[in-house]
Amino acid sequence: MIDTQQELDWHKVAEPGELAEGRVKSATAGTVSLAIVHFDGQYAAMDNRCPHQGGPLGEGSIETGVDGQCWLRCPWHGWDFDPLTGSPPGGHEDSGQETYPVEVREDGIYVGVPAEAPHERTVTDVMAETFVNWGIKSVFGMVGHSNLGLADALRLREEAGDMSYFGIRHEGAASFACSGYAKLSGHPAGCLSIAGPGATNLLTGLWDAKVDRAPVLALTGQVQVQVFGPGAFQDIDLASAFEPVSRFSQTVLHTSHHAELASLACKNAIVHSDVAHLIFPDDVQTLPSDAPAGQPDGRLAAGDIAPPQEALDQAVARLTSARRPLIIVGYGARDGMDQVLSLARQLNAPVVTTFKAKGQIADTDPLAAGVLGRSGTPIASWFMNECDLILALGTSFSNHTGIEPKKPIIQVDHERMQLGKFHPVEVPVWGEVRRTLGILRHMLKSQDLAAIDQRDELAERWRMWRAEKQTRITEDRGQGLSAAALFDSLTRLIPDNAAIAVDVGNNTYSFGRYFEPCGQRVMMSGYLGSIGFAFPAAMGAWAATRDFAEHADRPVVSISGDGGFGQYAMEFTTAVKYGMNITHFLMNNSQLGKITKEQRAGQWPVWQTSLVNPPLAGFARACGGHGMRVTRREELDDAVREALAYEGPALVEIITDAELV
Repeated sequence: MIDTQQELDWHKVAEPGELAEGRVKSATAGTVSLAIVHFDGQYAAMDNRCPHQGGPLGEGSIETGVDGQCWLRCPWHGWDFDPLTGSPPGGHEDSGQETYPVEVREDGIYVGVPAEAPHERTVTDVMAETFVNWGIKSVFGMVGHSNLGLADALRLREEAGDMSYFGIRHEGAASFACSGYAKLSGHPAGCLSIAGPGATNLLTGLWDAKVDRAPVLALTGQVQVQVFGPGAFQDIDLASAFEPVSRFSQTVLHTSHHAELASLACKNAIVHSDVAHLIFPDDVQTLPSDAPAGQPDGRLAAGDIAPPQEALDQAVARLTSARRPLIIVGYGARDGMDQVLSLARQLNAPVVTTFKAKGQIADTDPLAAGVLGRSGTPIASWFMNECDLILALGTSFSNHTGIEPKKPIIQVDHERMQLGKFHPVEVPVWGEVRRTLGILRHMLKSQDLAAIDQRDELAERWRMWRAEKQTRITEDRGQGLSAAALFDSLTRLIPDNAAIAVDVGNNTYSFGRYFEPCGQRVMMSGYLGSIGFAFPAAMGAWAATRDFAEHADRPVVSISGDGGFGQYAMEFTTAVKYGMNITHFLMNNSQLGKITKEQRAGQWPVWQTSLVNPPLAGFARACGGHGMRVTRREELDDAVREALAYEGPALVEIITDAELV
């Protein structure tokens, strides 16, 4: 029993008559978890945690043993304790439960516990402080029984103002939020889960981040070290499960260098733009530690590598002689767009983007030629067909993009493996895009360029395409709005500096084809193409606007179909809880429209693609946000304006015609 001579804080743990004779319940006094017992006319209070594996004694029962004595039995594995003294069978007092003084007062049952001691620094405190030092500003996750020690370390960082924590409804949304956060900011956030199913729920969003080169820090709880392997509850081999998706994955053990593990996880995520993963066994998380936190100082080098001179000379020779050069910009060139545009003007060269790079050049720019590929415009296809040289910057030559491999190609990429990955290119240039283009621009100043001015041709192609789009905007079969009408409205009304997360499906193809960006940042599930990405990614983007000054004024918008929104619909309540200012445009055609289209194109019958939805605008209102439903084109602009002006999560449900994509 605790020393009753020390100063105690008394806490009410039960109402008068609440606990029947022969019963036990769990209660909390301050930060102490207790099992409260009413037995043999007396009340007792003891440590709620069974010394075996931490089972909650307050959820157990008082039972008669074979010896005829009554015992408080742990609900997990049946360990027994005297219900009033906490002693185990045999009377070994030193192995029994800590007990606390109880007072029965008029208004209820009170327990005295020692005044809360100062927090003792733990292994996870060291690691959480290290994460902060390396720039981890936000964590998305779900607190649970196998990550409580780590969660408490994150709580302390949040209370200190070093970090923000967002509790989500599904771990998959946490990893997608981290992916969206990184795709907007370039920096990693953390996602937290418990062992077993919580950890495996993270995997889809982590694969999205990995294949799109978005840095993420994954933090998974785990069962206690003593029960690794035999098949304990929620014990799976997390090291093996996360090995394919992680650049770095390590288990945090009692004897680990904890600050160094945390530092290496952060460094791998940042340097490789990849997923780093740490596994936290339950019993390691609260071990005391006085080790200093890790620091990034002296551990990160600049990444703006310059190409070898020979490659630069070859590139200049080809650029000088080309009459119709074309610049194709990929997502990997997003941080060098100022140099891209300057070089394009120097060469009078049209600039097309891959779908993932949509928005990196405004469609209003005189040299913009739109998106190339399946989600693109006829303008981009025309100029690729007519060009005599391609300068490909930070693009991976996806089959969806359809870059013509038979054209002469200069390819610039900071990752050597990407150069000529699928087929030979004429001039592979290994270097960081922004620095490489700065050098090329300087070298080209002294050259006589053969390139013709293609601006008039670009303007004419845009005129033709916009006239075609105008006819599609007005199409109406009486079954909902056309996609062209929606994206015409969004093109005019979404702010130029917005961050836009788009989903997967017909809504995405229509976005690529019809939406004309003029400064917005676009995020998508590029290579994984995962349905459900948009809204959780927008949550991550919203957090990034709070964490980084350069994104502070960006409105956050997301776009999906009804199929995509349904994947993580309950995260709308997360957005409400944290006051996330996100505007979601939901194209509702009551089906998986892209799959329906593919079934028809493949001469299959349409099968199992229809969806039954609740009133989704009403759902948004029921969650505490803003919701509007649009069924006519005349209502669209006002609904868009109202939603964008709303301070908090807003959803506009647009009933769309699945055929008018």
